[in-house]
Amino acid sequence: MPSDADLRNLVRFSTEDGRIWLSSQRMLLLHSASLIALRREMMNTVGPAHTRRLLMRGGYASGERDALLARQIRPTGSLFDMFAIGPQLHRLEGAVRATPQVFDVDEEAGRMRCEVRWDHSWEAEAHQREWGPQSEPACWMLLGYASGFTSAFFRRRVLFKEVQCAACGHSHCLIEGRFEHEWPDGEQMARDYDPDSMLVRIDDLHSQVEALRTGLQPTDQHGPLLGHSRAFQGALDLLQKAAPTQVTVLLTGETGVGKERFASAMHTMSPRAAKPFVAVNCAALPAELIESELFGAEKGAFTGATSARMGRFERANGGTLLLDELGELPLAAQAKLLRVLQSGEVERLGSVKPIKVDVRVIAATNVDLEKAVEEGTFRRDLLYRLNVYPIRIPALRERVDDIELLAMHLLQKFSALHGKPVAGLTDQAISALRSHQWPGNVRELENLMERGLILTAPGELIEVSSLFPQWSDGGRTTVDARGFLTSTQDAKAGAEEPQSSSFYDAMQSQGLSLEALEDGLIQEAVQRAGGNLAAAARALGMTRPQLSYRLSRLRDRKESGDVTPDSKSAKE
Repeated sequence: MPSDADLRNLVRFSTEDGRIWLSSQRMLLLHSASLIALRREMMNTVGPAHTRRLLMRGGYASGERDALLARQIRPTGSLFDMFAIGPQLHRLEGAVRATPQVFDVDEEAGRMRCEVRWDHSWEAEAHQREWGPQSEPACWMLLGYASGFTSAFFRRRVLFKEVQCAACGHSHCLIEGRFEHEWPDGEQMARDYDPDSMLVRIDDLHSQVEALRTGLQPTDQHGPLLGHSRAFQGALDLLQKAAPTQVTVLLTGETGVGKERFASAMHTMSPRAAKPFVAVNCAALPAELIESELFGAEKGAFTGATSARMGRFERANGGTLLLDELGELPLAAQAKLLRVLQSGEVERLGSVKPIKVDVRVIAATNVDLEKAVEEGTFRRDLLYRLNVYPIRIPALRERVDDIELLAMHLLQKFSALHGKPVAGLTDQAISALRSHQWPGNVRELENLMERGLILTAPGELIEVSSLFPQWSDGGRTTVDARGFLTSTQDAKAGAEEPQSSSFYDAMQSQGLSLEALEDGLIQEAVQRAGGNLAAAARALGMTRPQLSYRLSRLRDRKESGDVTPDSKSAKE
């Protein structure tokens, strides 16, 4: 077996936020008594057969997750070294001491035989303690793990059998694995990992409920609006109440929150759904063309108007018109818009004949219109006319509970678009998504999901580094070779890392600039190293050429007299 030091280094105990990580996957330390209690409850509720299959499927899912690490951690190792990660992780996770005894694989020929010895199986010990000696093997979760890990590792179904079990009186457990087609009863064995009939029925009922619920949710041509957070549901409730009416709606919210999706969903749910939905971005139109775009123009109305053309109001007749980025509309166009809203008639440029239109207007803006009125850039009477029914769409940072739901939906969308399936997101990536501030809101999330999908190999989990290249987990706690907890922060000479606030307070109190602080640090490091630039560079965490460059730049500034007083005081 290869050394498992590389695996132990992947374990991190984040005591600050109460999480344990294995690479980028969140792990738990559980009392085995809690799993035994769960096993007992399941045995008494659904019976041994259902319990066995449920636990096998739970173990299978855990094995699949660990297999995603196998080819990443030891990419240059032998096939066995990479495969050994499964048994070694099983040991590290405290489930069983797994020792491969036979590993004979020919992937091209579709032939495999693998035997693994298990010692100290927690399942065998627990099952025997609860229900006495058994006539059938009882290591159900462990068996599912072996099948799940090996199947995901080889990317084809591998099934293991437990041929002897400590719960049946043997000194140790022994499992044997082969490709599914190599087992005479492989098809029957595979059924252990299929959903139980009872669970299938429950899942079907759940799907029906979800279908009914989706039918009641606001939707547009892109599908339902997704979100179950309280802030988002509040906005949806307002939308549903307004949709069947003719009220003018004002959608507000930051850029990228999905105002056009809301407007489209409102149109789809309204009696006007069969009529046109027309969206116009007022900020994207040149000021001199806005009026002709909105209200139309007659032939010869202006230079270049070689024929009569309808405006957006006429195109949306009978339907809905979305005026996006309304706060960017010039004052002259605002006055004409107000008249159209009040009279229901438009006049094309170059014409004095009014045209009757039946249009529901939905306005959207990320501008504070009250403030724009005070500044004189937006008409107060138009604001009163539009602000009949305001709906504020919450920013993504206000609906943290929706982030994972949206992310998985977007992954499915981009996976289909690019023809590239991935396994999902690591727990660490999900945690990073939830803690991000989202200045670009849902539009930013879309970009991150597409980038993450492109940077991730097919069938793998998207890592946090593929979403946020600048991400760092800072200090961390690992497990050393003896199995003891070791903090990389504590290992730094027993000293705490200085806080940025302390640096800032010191700079402010002494009147130092950032340049002066850097000069002082460099000179102090060189002095303490006795003039040894290589040692000083190591102390500062930089290369010797980088330090030499900074020193030469400092000398040049001294010679030219361009050294700030605080630099001199720092030196002193």
